[in-house]
Amino acid sequence: MKEVRARALHDRWMASDPASRRKFEALEPEFALITAMIQARGYAHLTQAQLAHRMGTTQAVIARLESGRTKPSTRTLERLAEATGMRLRISFEPVGVG
Repeated sequence: MKEVRARALHDRWMASDPASRRKFEALEPEFALITAMIQARGYAHLTQAQLAHRMGTTQAVIARLESGRTKPSTRTLERLAEATGMRLRISFEPVGVG
């Protein structure tokens, strides 16, 4: 049986369906935010439960945030930054730059 890797399937799918590729690429800012939240927790060497405790919430809430099932408010991001010893920076960029 031939082994098919997820990355190869994804690359084929993106190449063969421009509309799906655009939809996927439109999610990049959400993926970047999720990645940044997970990296901040990792930088602080915290489990989801430990981060939740520091933020005054539950581990389930942290799991939902890190999975992308819930979008965080600015206040939540501020609490996450404080709990992980990070500084929150939000910026705007012109479209088509970066």
